[in-house]
Amino acid sequence: MHAGGIATSAGGEGVLVSTDFADDAAVVRLGSDPDRALVLTADVIAPLVDDPETFGRIAAINSISDVYAMGGRPLYALNLVFFPDDQLPFSLLEAILRGGAAACAEAGVAIVGGHTVRDAELKYGLSVTGEVDRAAILSNRTARPGQRLVLSKALGTGVIGQAIKKRLASSGQIAAASASMTTLNRGALEAGRRAGVTSCTDVTGFGLLGHLRNILRGSGLTAAIDLASLPVLPGAAEHAAAGVMPAGSKANLDYVAPSLRGREALGPDGELALRLACDAQTSGGLLLAVPAASAGQLVSELRAQGLPAADIGELHAPAAGAEAGTVDLDFTA
Repeated sequence: MHAGGIATSAGGEGVLVSTDFADDAAVVRLGSDPDRALVLTADVIAPLVDDPETFGRIAAINSISDVYAMGGRPLYALNLVFFPDDQLPFSLLEAILRGGAAACAEAGVAIVGGHTVRDAELKYGLSVTGEVDRAAILSNRTARPGQRLVLSKALGTGVIGQAIKKRLASSGQIAAASASMTTLNRGALEAGRRAGVTSCTDVTGFGLLGHLRNILRGSGLTAAIDLASLPVLPGAAEHAAAGVMPAGSKANLDYVAPSLRGREALGPDGELALRLACDAQTSGGLLLAVPAASAGQLVSELRAQGLPAADIGELHAPAAGAEAGTVDLDFTA
């Protein structure tokens, strides 16, 4: 059964998009309304930066991004707080919530409640509800062969976050990563709509190639990626080359490695770019599948917004005998 171009899942007639192909959020029917649906998501992260208000903004924008990735408009949010009140002052929590509230105000999202848990490790995020036109849902199942892949933000937040923990990141590197993570993906989605986007994901914990693999599996496609085209945050390549990478990023590479072709020909620079393509991101950009004819204009429009966007590859139907999910790698410096 299909609704708005999206197959319903085993979760029931009211579920339009669930976890079958690791989509960024669930999409469910809105009562008997034939045109609108609800987008439901939740995300919680630990601090990546020292400034509590900036952390609150990053965590909130990271949570809201899942709604944009499904093509939706975020509406309401619940704060989710895990706080060691026996170790940290409540003034720090107030600053975190102030940052989250500012991010939600920028996105037009109303915070209508929440829940706080006493926990040994500080974490913060949101449960977000949005809406989407059922005919305009963007899913991991709706990419098409021949489309180009456009990435809106630079990679490397995981590496920079690790460098911050180790006191190795410069003030400029921290500022650049924070600016990226506190930028809403709303403008990227709007530009993608004008470019005819049919499938989209936000690049977060699975890394670029992990999220791309979800699109390929969901849509039954393969991809060719030029690793040299990937935009990277200042300092990320240098820190990654020195081995400063979170464990999650290394696990991502191990996970996607069986699906990669051409790795043996990459050389040292290409291998470094591959590691960054697997870096676990927080509040990363959107990966947009768009018609080839509009990819260049989309990149130009995103760059006009101040985003370091790039056309990074192409989608293909699997060749005879090939499996969906395969990624052909190239590094054309």
